[in-house]
Amino acid sequence: MRASRFTEEQIIGMLKEQEAGAKTADVCRKHGISSATFYKFKAKYGGMDVSDARRLKALEEENARLKKLLAEQMLDNAILRDVSSKKW
Repeated sequence: MRASRFTEEQIIGMLKEQEAGAKTADVCRKHGISSATFYKFKAKYGGMDVSDARRLKALEEENARLKKLLAEQMLDNAILRDVSSKKW
């Protein structure tokens, strides 16, 4: 997945602008994003503060790391099971 060119702070700032009363189309034009991107950001970061967004990012990174460790462990188990099932 491609990294966003906006930081969490910038995205939350855009959402706050729209919540303050600016039209969605004006916010999108000002920041150079499509309305679909804006609503995707709103679905992910809506109602969050900057600290919440940072915590979310840290949890996503930790989750990805743990998934990788689990996959490696399952692969090791499968290899050991395969080796132990063969008759020598």
